Amino acid sequence: MFENAIPFAQRLTCTVDEACSATGLGRTKLYELIGDGSLATTTIGRRRLVFVDSLRALLEPGNAAA
Repeated sequence: MFENAIPFAQRLTCTVDEACSATGLGRTKLYELIGDGSLATTTIGRRRLVFVDSLRALLEPGNAAA
């Protein structure tokens, strides 16, 4: 990792693998959430990035999407 890496909570985006690691969810479930619009992402080239704010919103208490 980089010396001056931005802490995860302050990042704008993360990879799908990082989102899996951070949430404890599997890739299949994350892609289901992406597909049904519960999780916001962007694609740059071939790389799909998950918005960290979207992950936070998904995991807030009372959110039944997961």
